Amino acid sequence: MLEKSNNINQLVFEMQYRNYSSRTIKTYQELLRHLEVRLSTSLADITTEQLKHYLHKRIVDEEISVSTINQTISAFKIFQTDVLKKDWETFKIKRPRREKKLPVVLSEQEIEMLIGATRNLKHRAILTLAYSAGLRLQEVQTMKPNAIDSKRMMVRVVQGKGKKDRYTLLSQKALLLLRDYYKLYRPKNYLFETQCNAGQFLAETTFNNIIKNNAAKAGINKQVSFHVLRHSFATHLLEHGVNLKAIQQLMGHNSLKTTSIYLHIANLNPAAIVSPLEMMNF
Repeated sequence: MLEKSNNINQLVFEMQYRNYSSRTIKTYQELLRHLEVRLSTSLADITTEQLKHYLHKRIVDEEISVSTINQTISAFKIFQTDVLKKDWETFKIKRPRREKKLPVVLSEQEIEMLIGATRNLKHRAILTLAYSAGLRLQEVQTMKPNAIDSKRMMVRVVQGKGKKDRYTLLSQKALLLLRDYYKLYRPKNYLFETQCNAGQFLAETTFNNIIKNNAAKAGINKQVSFHVLRHSFATHLLEHGVNLKAIQQLMGHNSLKTTSIYLHIANLNPAAIVSPLEMMNF
């Protein structure tokens, strides 16, 4: 058991040294700990075939996501290459093909219905800010009041996914709502805090419960999660003619390929597009 514990500790040390986010480190810890326990084998002794059989069983019997499988492989790769200093090519673990699923998106009318049905001021402020700025759940969760830059009408995202800072939009309507919220709640450390523990941010489940409960009140029957607000933000910008590259920057995507998924969702009207020839004088 001590050897297994040391394996995980070595992985954590290596990931901290390489400046991985605490969230990713925790996820990789849990995945490799599960791997060790399930196989009753030290990480250092697990073979390619053992890992493949383990992953296969999880896919077939437990129906876990491809994302979780890929995270397990990535965690195992870091341990093998950076902790044990082994050549990854000797393992040759191929990653499963990703499912090509399109994200759920709410229409602009549904967003209006959702926000309109949200009577609690804090919850209304959370949903409005998240949608209007295209924020991830964790970015709203850990946001501090000084991230709202009313002079420049921007929201500063500090250490978002991939430990990147970025600026995104601050809506005038969202700003007015946030001011009303701030006057009433007076948060200490984080913009949105728990009532029972002042200075502590809300749990992830709370954010998802807020949108699910209020979507039900609004009569929205889609399978919603908090991330739906972010997908809807990007899709609606695209439908309003905003450049895909600009949307990429607002969303904080590393690759334009990630942003381009919204091209498959957006309801674009070809009749509204004017040929560049019409702009020419000849």
